[in-house]
Amino acid sequence: MWEHQIPDFTGAGFRFLAYDRRADGRAVDDLEALAEHLGLERFHLVGTAAGGIVAVDYALSFPQRLRSLVVANSIVGVQDDDYLEMTRRLRPAPEFNTLPAEIRELGPSYRAANPEGTRRWKELAKEGHPTAQGTRNRITFAALETIKTPTLLITGDADLYTPPSVLRLFAARFPSCESLIIPECGHSAFWEQPETFNRAVLDFLSKH
Repeated sequence: MWEHQIPDFTGAGFRFLAYDRRADGRAVDDLEALAEHLGLERFHLVGTAAGGIVAVDYALSFPQRLRSLVVANSIVGVQDDDYLEMTRRLRPAPEFNTLPAEIRELGPSYRAANPEGTRRWKELAKEGHPTAQGTRNRITFAALETIKTPTLLITGDADLYTPPSVLRLFAARFPSCESLIIPECGHSAFWEQPETFNRAVLDFLSKH
């Protein structure tokens, strides 16, 4: 899913590593094993959507590894009861879950203007990527307040999972946080507006 990022990031001099994420609660341990195997002492970690939950979980588990943390279009995995109640109002079941994936995860502006990009996104999505997953830590708002890693939070103004009001809830909890709301963008900023996404992330990484 990162085909719009790899050329820009490697062109900027970064080594870009993407790995297949498992949905059985071991994604953080897999990532740590990969870092050990490759001899990565410290690195930048970028996660989007469900991958953002893994990124936050990793930041809680192995903060010494991270130079920076980027979490895009993610529900972050917070387990506080009041937050979970709000998400049920935001995405009522079962109606929300019966919507086609491209309706839930691509913004209306993108779907209207980019039929070929929508087709390609659906093609990749059909290959399967895990959504539901366990975490190594119990992620709460209080836990987010312990993450000292410099963090960039990104969402789209039309994201049905993480609208701007929810992003602001998260941003208020991370001690060292910048945030970006991308106009006319849904739940897949990295795909819908890669130029904006890539520029924001690269600018952020350059400071850390």
